[in-house]
Amino acid sequence: MTAWQVKWAEHKYWVMAHSQQLYNQIRALAKNNEWTDETTLIFDKLIDEAARQAPTRKTLTTAYEHVWGYFKKIATPEEKRTYLRFLDELEVDNDDLGPFLKGLTSKYQVTYLMQSRLIREMPEKREIK
Repeated sequence: MTAWQVKWAEHKYWVMAHSQQLYNQIRALAKNNEWTDETTLIFDKLIDEAARQAPTRKTLTTAYEHVWGYFKKIATPEEKRTYLRFLDELEVDNDDLGPFLKGLTSKYQVTYLMQSRLIREMPEKREIK
């Protein structure tokens, strides 16, 4: 992967968790795999803009559903039930799902997700209720 592809992979789910619109704008930038100094500047500005936008339940749900895709075929039945419960209960200010997904990332050693800003900046898994 080129440097910009690595940077986009690192930020992809984090941006998605903040703004679907900004995520789509960056995807459009990356569309033709042609990265220039100008697109780098635009990318950095969009990342900064995402940092200024608070996640919503909808944006978190979208990002977490994408992350869950890495586990849906390997998770235990109990993990699947926990995922669905945390997804149903998800609130921005009461987020058990993000830390749960971070725990699964560590458990299953999903390298791509371990390098993701969304997972890296996530607080540790809380006690399962």
